Amino acid sequence: MTTTVTAVPTKPWKASTRERVTDVLIFLVALSTSFAAVELTPMKGKLAYFAIFFIAYAFLTAAFKGIQRGNAAAKDALVNSLVAIGAIVTVIPVLSILVTVLNKGLPGISFGLFTHDMALATPTDPLNNGGLLHAITGTLTLVAVALVLSVPIGILTALYLTEIKGRFTGPIRFLVQAMSGVPSIVAGLFILSAVLYPITKAYSGLMGALALTILMIPTIARTSEEVLNLIPNELREAGTALGGTQWRTVAMIVLPAAKSGLITAIILGVARIAGETAPILLLTGGGDKVNPNAFNGPMGSLPYYIWKSFNAGSPEAITRAWAGLLVLVGLVLILFTSARFLGSRKAAK
Repeated sequence: MTTTVTAVPTKPWKASTRERVTDVLIFLVALSTSFAAVELTPMKGKLAYFAIFFIAYAFLTAAFKGIQRGNAAAKDALVNSLVAIGAIVTVIPVLSILVTVLNKGLPGISFGLFTHDMALATPTDPLNNGGLLHAITGTLTLVAVALVLSVPIGILTALYLTEIKGRFTGPIRFLVQAMSGVPSIVAGLFILSAVLYPITKAYSGLMGALALTILMIPTIARTSEEVLNLIPNELREAGTALGGTQWRTVAMIVLPAAKSGLITAIILGVARIAGETAPILLLTGGGDKVNPNAFNGPMGSLPYYIWKSFNAGSPEAITRAWAGLLVLVGLVLILFTSARFLGSRKAAK
């Protein structure tokens, strides 16, 4: 009689039960160490708890791995712990900001907030008076105008840097990189002194959109350049071999292949300017009523609404400001989530 033994596939990288128990014990020892150190030393507060816990956990893990598997395993465990600590330290402020905005902004959220403007109300009025419809409309209008102006310039710049590669490639790349670090207030002051005062002499949404365009072009150009560099040269060579000119090859082969990446670049550019405040304060005038016309009259926006409400100082105004901040954060998160989805392989397929 023969016995058949079926091999069960295993995952060598999967932690065993013993390793899991050891990790739990190390966690508990590190936690106890942090509490003991805070109680017995002058170090106090949440920051002390976190710092001592992370340091103790990293060194305990490295010591255990060193005893069990040698120096190489100890170094690997220490580096892995430091990487995990860095990731956690990065996430904690983000979560703290989101929790704070949600706690302070949700009391000011209501249906009327999205259907009324502040033409007949002030920031110090009760929360059921007025809303931020004018701010949402103004922000969307500013972003739309900035998109119309910046997307062609940004993508054409990226095409010049990746496809044409003319004599001005170096200076243009340098200027694009330099523009990426320009403070937003500089862009606002430039439009104020070069366009608003000498030419239009009036606040409008167009003035704010011009400043946002200056900030948006470098983001779109640099991201688009990286995306276009990922397109294999074989596709370009195939288009040329079939008799296509360079511009037809770029228009019919390169750009369609990079479509999802270019959309991601555009959305990242929008997210870059959605919360800008300094140019908006200088150039748009901050109207309190809905004004979808970017070429005439003051225009409100979410950053201006938040700034004005905080300056009012009353409890109602502060709640309005946090509600506007919550709406703005939600808008930016939606944009970044859209960028991640459109840049994924699934969306590309």
